[in-house]
Amino acid sequence: MTSIIDAAVPYRSPEKAASSSYSVESDSGPVDAVIFAGISLVLGTACRQLFNGTRVPYTVVLLVVGIVLGSLEYGTNHNLGKIGHGIRIWNGINPDLLLAVFLPALLFESSFSMDVHQIKRCLGQMVLLAGPGVLISTFCIGSLLKLTFPYSWDWKTSLLLGGLLGATDPVAVVALLKELGASKKLTTIIDGESLMNDGVSVVVFQLFFRMVMGHDSNWGSIIRFLVQNSLGAVGIGLAFGIASVLWLRIVFNDTVVQITVTLSVSYFAYYTAQEWAGVSGILTVMTLGMFFAAFARTAFNGDSQQSLYHFWEMVAYIANTLVFILSGVIIAEGVLSGQKISYKGNSWGFLFLLYLYVQLSRCVVVGVLYPLLRRFGYGLDWKESIILTWSGLRGAVSLSLALSVKQSSGNSYLSSETGTTFLFFTGGIVFLTLVVNGSTTQLLLRLLGMDTLTVTKKRILEYTKCEMLNTALKAFENLGDDEELGTADWQTVIRHISSLKDLERGQGNPHLGYEAENLDPTSISDIRMRFLNGARAAYWEMLDEGRITQSTASVLMRSVDEALDLVSTESLCDWRNLKPCVHFPNYYKFLQSRFIPRKLVTSLIVERLETACYISSAFLHAHRIARQQLHDFLGNSNIASIVINESEVEGEDAKQFLEEVRDSFPQVLSVLKTRQVTYYVLNHLNGYIKNLEKVGLLEGKEVSHLHDVVQSDLKKLLRNPPLLKLPNENDLISTLYESRTGSYM
Repeated sequence: MTSIIDAAVPYRSPEKAASSSYSVESDSGPVDAVIFAGISLVLGTACRQLFNGTRVPYTVVLLVVGIVLGSLEYGTNHNLGKIGHGIRIWNGINPDLLLAVFLPALLFESSFSMDVHQIKRCLGQMVLLAGPGVLISTFCIGSLLKLTFPYSWDWKTSLLLGGLLGATDPVAVVALLKELGASKKLTTIIDGESLMNDGVSVVVFQLFFRMVMGHDSNWGSIIRFLVQNSLGAVGIGLAFGIASVLWLRIVFNDTVVQITVTLSVSYFAYYTAQEWAGVSGILTVMTLGMFFAAFARTAFNGDSQQSLYHFWEMVAYIANTLVFILSGVIIAEGVLSGQKISYKGNSWGFLFLLYLYVQLSRCVVVGVLYPLLRRFGYGLDWKESIILTWSGLRGAVSLSLALSVKQSSGNSYLSSETGTTFLFFTGGIVFLTLVVNGSTTQLLLRLLGMDTLTVTKKRILEYTKCEMLNTALKAFENLGDDEELGTADWQTVIRHISSLKDLERGQGNPHLGYEAENLDPTSISDIRMRFLNGARAAYWEMLDEGRITQSTASVLMRSVDEALDLVSTESLCDWRNLKPCVHFPNYYKFLQSRFIPRKLVTSLIVERLETACYISSAFLHAHRIARQQLHDFLGNSNIASIVINESEVEGEDAKQFLEEVRDSFPQVLSVLKTRQVTYYVLNHLNGYIKNLEKVGLLEGKEVSHLHDVVQSDLKKLLRNPPLLKLPNENDLISTLYESRTGSYM
């Protein structure tokens, strides 16, 4: 595999391979690498279970475990046997191979799971932090290195290390944010920034590395290099995204194929961009994942969506575990093997000074861009800016780039000592940012009051606990007595359910508090948000049932996202966002006249009417479900009544539109209902077959045969649905004559 900086390296030291290899026992082999992977996963699983519920981030624990493994292997003079040989194999892994194996899966999982609507709103903030932010950070760190460090580096070399350390690492940041449960808005900004500026930082790093290696560095070549790497990566990501989405559209109910497409296209896109096109593979995979999130999310529904989610969650967990343990091993081996650097007290002092420089540069970036960050997207307050500053972690990407520099050193352009120093400083910064920043971010969130529940959320939580008690009592009534075992002891039951103990001591139903309190805007906006989330869940359910198409589901869910942004300032307004798609102009009725050809009428209005009717009926159905859920949850409280009334007002236009269609084009509604019923019946038959298999009345071959028949009918329905046939003039006259004749009889 071609290195990300290989094209810029005119010379490679012949001692490079010898410096990274060790004498291997006669009974050791490359299969020993599997031992390290297995041990890493076992240790990672044990740490996850052991530290679950504590304030210690999982990624920090993994890094420390890796450092301990690496230190043991070095401290025993490579006498750990096969385990040590496995560690050395992974420690000597090519840095480009390290990125190519782990990054595509991690980047795709992170970008695909992001909220597309929030990405659109926060895109300006992300671009600011990933573009100008990376450049500011690079020049701040590079300038401080040049002016204060005693290594006689020129400006290009200092800026090279500045670019290497200038960007946050998505692997580290994403893992930390998911674990700490930060707010969705802040998570989107930091997650998106880390994804984007990681790709930008690699491009900046390549640029300065080319300069260090003596390549042309005039402004024309610099601009051309940056444009080719950035725009080329985005173009390749979009191309792979379009091709794979088109492929998924012809895949029907095959979860294995759908998951395999997402996995394979992420790696193939990365390899194509990085190795064939010579552009940023990171930006390519990031673009691909966001394209999937925008246009392919509704292609996965029902069981396939759950399977896809669990698959990528497992892939991300395995990759994160191996990456952070391996990073710890590389840090330990790199630091302890470079004795002439690591054992010098002043080098450790300069490492801590560099850590302060990295934090200072992050403060400068956020401080300089803060006036603009406040105005873009959802804005940014001072508390969020502090978290944004402190969450600038470094991880596997920076470490891999430092390994690339070390492997390419030992020539007239870059000395071996400089390469080792780069690895020492980078490994130290990765360790310090993960251990210091990573382990204290949750504490900082608590000190700033950003992890506490609002008053409204606390009331909802208390009310939910009361409802849990009622649910438990109903469950006890159903299961507390049977013919075989007799009666259960309720007091013993509740002793084993800690969440019900306090409620048993007479705690009142906090739901009644909604009646007497002044309805503040925060409470109402919170209930509106829950109502809209319920409507979105209903849209997903309708998509699974075949009541709406993928394109219709995308439109409906986009309207919910836009309405969620306005819950604190306006009443429910998701129908307003659907109005451009639902319209019944007067000329539709004119097109029904006998002078207009039937085929022209069908092509002009029927498809639009079908889509509009799908949207209107789904909107009314989802709001009906959400109103019922809200009423069941909060009863007849004032706050629930306000939101329910807003929903009923929202539905008036949808009802009026369907009435107009029913009066003018009743055939449209009939065909849509026929499609829905057909899909529902086929799905019901599919569930019936699965239930017969579950209870043992059908065996494998019988189930397979019946399942294939039903799936074939479903596929035919989706690809050749019932079409609307407008009656011709003779049919209308005949129908009219028969109706009049029947009325006279």
